[in-house]
Amino acid sequence: MLTEKTLLPTRPEHVPLAVFAHRLTAACAVAAEVAGLIRARQRQGRTAVLGLATGSTPVRFYAELVRLHREERLSFANVITFNLDEYRGLTAGHPRSYGRFMRRHLFDPVDLPEAQIHLLDGAIPDAAVDAHCREYEEKIRAAGGIDFQILGIGRNGHIGFNEPGSARASRTRLVALDPLTRRDAAGDFGGEEYTPRCAITMGIGTILEARRIVLMAWGRDKAGPVRAAVEGEVTIQAPASFLQDHDRVQFVLDHDAAGALTRHHPAWRSGARENHDSAPARRMIRRGAAPGAEIHRA
Repeated sequence: MLTEKTLLPTRPEHVPLAVFAHRLTAACAVAAEVAGLIRARQRQGRTAVLGLATGSTPVRFYAELVRLHREERLSFANVITFNLDEYRGLTAGHPRSYGRFMRRHLFDPVDLPEAQIHLLDGAIPDAAVDAHCREYEEKIRAAGGIDFQILGIGRNGHIGFNEPGSARASRTRLVALDPLTRRDAAGDFGGEEYTPRCAITMGIGTILEARRIVLMAWGRDKAGPVRAAVEGEVTIQAPASFLQDHDRVQFVLDHDAAGALTRHHPAWRSGARENHDSAPARRMIRRGAAPGAEIHRA
């Protein structure tokens, strides 16, 4: 189970971290926390409301939830889900739709009731998009809000499809995709010219209302955006940086995704051991100390 502990005040991170040697171990730790929430709510006769992400990052997380269902009797009968986003123009049955992704990786292998699955409709008519987005927000509120939100992070710092320039107060809406996002997705669609230009996404304001948020990131490609989100200023140019405003957020990283953080810089490690009161340390303190972190070496 993920936990938090107080860091040295010279650490420059603004959010709690959990850094794992292996991403599979990290994904299993997140799944264990979610499973604990589901089981606790079952004992209370209550639902657990999950906000779910797609893409390559959470695949191992979903695989572990499926394993827990099959081998350890984890039931999803009391779970309600809301997906973060969907490509504009894709039907629910499209092989690259996020709805299809979720059915393959989680929904079909477990006992989650169909009526408790909520997906954004990428193929809804243009005239109905705004109403669809408002209704999605209303359904989240009717479910009691999201208990646990899973996030990934894009190479431009996006969460969901909240691209750079997205406002902190943004709600579920239609968005234009950033060129970098489209280039990164082009391989899935057979080329950039076939990649959707728009998507429907939960807003940053919607995401921040979740009671618990875990952002997972693996690999060197994510090291830069992770550092911007964890150590940088809160800015619309790095949408994930808005997570610094949440009091129950945690970034769960492998070593590669954490590799650009100041704590991994040789000069920082040496200075931290030798002199916590150095001038660089004092500058980092003025930037803001992190509330907590846990480092896993497994």
